[in-house]
Amino acid sequence: MTDKRITRRSALLGAAVTLATPALLRAQSTDAFPQEEQPISDQFPVRRNISSFREQHWQDHFDELGKGCLLADISSRAVHYWGPDGETYRLYPSSVPLTEELTKRGYTKVVRKAENPRWTPTPSMRERDPSLPAFMKGGPGNPLGTRAMYLGWPAYLVHGTHDTRKIGRQSSSGCIGLYNQHVEELYPLVQIGTQVRLL
Repeated sequence: MTDKRITRRSALLGAAVTLATPALLRAQSTDAFPQEEQPISDQFPVRRNISSFREQHWQDHFDELGKGCLLADISSRAVHYWGPDGETYRLYPSSVPLTEELTKRGYTKVVRKAENPRWTPTPSMRERDPSLPAFMKGGPGNPLGTRAMYLGWPAYLVHGTHDTRKIGRQSSSGCIGLYNQHVEELYPLVQIGTQVRLL
């Protein structure tokens, strides 16, 4: 016979699981409000963002495919890439600028690429944080991660990051960040001259 002593902790834990289970099941099974708040209870609404992270079409943003198209959607924190063959498509979660003031929007293109890029903080970055180094070579700890694609606007890049906590958040000084494994997948696809839109 097993010892089934009920402690205060196990009783509270059991009660919490019992109370939460119906709400969790409703949250998983209900798709009635894909873009709105989905109330689990009056006190704890759940916000769903799935609908904003969805496939888009290059024709909605660019006139032609050319060498390929890259869209950084700041609102949904996603990067979309369409290859020049008309069939290649990639969608990745990204980090975005901390504030609207740091956000650049509009059209540009990829002008340069680098593996294990070195990092030189801008004067405004060093003004905000004087502890930043003047220069950092590529490698672990470098905020540009393992790959970088430089845009036509000075100091704006699409790059990787070693700090995975930044992805999906407003966390950059203007750049668009990707997980290292995603930027390494995207990097060989993106050609110099690829069209870019920050939306």
